[in-house]
Parts: sequence; C-alpha cells; structure tokens
Amino acid sequence: MADRGPTAPAARQEAADDALTELYATHWVPLVRLAYVLVRDSARAEDVVQDAFVASYPRLARLREDGTALAYLRRAVVNGCRSGFRHRTVEHRYLAAAGASADLPGRAVGESAEASAVRRADDLALLEVVHTLPARQREVVVLRYYADLSELQIADALGISSGSVKVHAHRAISTLRRVQGDPA
Repeated sequence: MADRGPTAPAARQEAADDALTELYATHWVPLVRLAYVLVRDSARAEDVVQDAFVASYPRLARLREDGTALAYLRRAVVNGCRSGFRHRTVEHRYLAAAGASADLPGRAVGESAEASAVRRADDLALLEVVHTLPARQREVVVLRYYADLSELQIADALGISSGSVKVHAHRAISTLRRVQGDPA
C-alpha cells in the first residue's frame, strides 16, 4: 500500500496541533496569571486555563487563521473563572447549611504554603480591595491593569461594549481611590 500523503482531515488535525502548541507556549503563563488574579488560587487558575485550551482545540486552526485565538482563550479563561466563583458560592452555601463541621470532605482548612509564598505582603492589601469590587468592575480592572489589554480587547473578552468597559473602569478606580484614602 503506497503512502498517498496527508489527507485533508489529517492536515487540519496537524494545523490544529501546531496552533495549540504555539498558543500554549506563548500564552500559557500570561493566561494563568490572569486567572490567578481573578480566582486567587494557583491550582484553580491552572485548571481554568487548561480547560480553556482543551475546549478551544477543535476551533484553534480556524481561530488562528482569523487571528482571534488569543481573544477566544482570554474570554474562555474569564468565563471559566466566573464559573468557578459560582461553584464556590454553591460550596459555601452547602458547608454553611451542613454546619461547616471540620470533618466534612473537601473542607478547606487554610491557605496552602505555595499560595502564601506567591502572595507578597504589599500586594495583598490592594488585591483585597480589588476583590471587594463588583465582579464586572473587578474583571475590567484586572484585564486592563494586570493583563494590559485595551478597551476593545476587554470588551471582546467580556462580551460588553467599550463604553461599558469605560464606565466599569471609572467606577472601579473611584472605589479603589476612595478605599485607599486617595482624595483624587
């Protein structure tokens, strides 16, 4: 049986593999950092980013051709973080209803040593204030000042208009200044 060369499905598969490899090598660390700032848990951040890459795999060749692969991955990461917040809310309600006894499976007993090492004391105060912001304002601030995205990129990642991005950013900055004691 003679080798006929790559078939169309095999070529698409190879293109998707190449796209995944390139995107993973280039954007894994920044996406994990983005997720970490949103969920404040390094293991969950890595899981969210990994899930985003896995979910995007079937579309990567086309997204790469369109030039929208990174934007798609960012949006998937932000949505994954949101989903994680909803899941944690359900867990907290369950634990509160169950009496939050220490012997419940999966009960968190404290912050891991790795998470403590990652967090620096001077960033903790600001991070705490950022996490008191409403979810949309927090997402806009993190995407703008941590991920260094433009208003249009943030709007695309969150699925809102650029005007909404400006409004959320203004409200968030005003709140942060007020809480930090900056009169400006």
